[in-house]
Amino acid sequence: MGAKLRVYKRRIRSVTATKKITKAMEMIAASRIVKAQRQVAASTPYASELTRAVTAVATGSNTNHALTTEVENPTRAAILLITSDRGLAGGYSSNAIKAAEQLTERLKAEGKEVDAYIVGRKGVSYYGFRERKVVDSWTGFTDSPTYADAKAVAAPLIEAVQRDTAEGGVDELHIVFTEFVSMMTQTPVDDRLLPLSLDAKSGEDEEAASKTELLPLFDFEPSAEDVLDALLPRYVESRIYNALLQAAASKHAATRRAMKSATDNAEELIKSLSRLANAARQAEITQEISEIVGGASALADATAGSD
Repeated sequence: MGAKLRVYKRRIRSVTATKKITKAMEMIAASRIVKAQRQVAASTPYASELTRAVTAVATGSNTNHALTTEVENPTRAAILLITSDRGLAGGYSSNAIKAAEQLTERLKAEGKEVDAYIVGRKGVSYYGFRERKVVDSWTGFTDSPTYADAKAVAAPLIEAVQRDTAEGGVDELHIVFTEFVSMMTQTPVDDRLLPLSLDAKSGEDEEAASKTELLPLFDFEPSAEDVLDALLPRYVESRIYNALLQAAASKHAATRRAMKSATDNAEELIKSLSRLANAARQAEITQEISEIVGGASALADATAGSD
């Protein structure tokens, strides 16, 4: 009985230490979510207005540009997948990877070759373990991305879009990331960045705005094509930056939820182990009392027999 009690106590100490770690990680993730939410709120209007400006310029001109003109028979597409550098976030990275896999299958079914660009160690590890080709990858900044990180990610993608497919370029650019909806809801989404769709906009707010607002008219100097050339990197960078911030907020929310669940489970396990330890201690005490009573009874019988 004594050995079993020691085992229970050792497990209780171990689970208690784990509970302290998960509780600390939960509090850290909760503090980071607030900052991430503020960054998302600050970057979203800029990305939306820039998209609106590009749409207005493209609508008001007849220029064929990689930003707005769809290739008649696209043969190659690029997918930017945003995952996390770290784990302990539930199904955050796996859900984003699953969405990217579904998008890849859909594009391949349309007869397009797919080039993969990965952000985050989880995505890089997934593709590396399966020996899949990755054109470029970036790690180390998914918890707190900056605009400089977005520019570094956008540079090779813009170059691929501007290059001819015969030379390794792409006709379409897609992005897969986790959208932050609320503290409890984070949704993996895939969106086509290029070419920009002028017929429909994503999101209920943009859809409502397109019905009520008229796009402004512009005079282009020196030309609409030069304006679109200048807007192309800004558009891609802003959209990627917003996606990185959305993904970071989603990751912190997923980590907080996972760590809270782990802390709650640890508390339940400690209660269960404490009950088992109490039962083992009670059984040990009962056994010791039985042994004492039995020994005293045997001694009394031996004394009576000698008399």
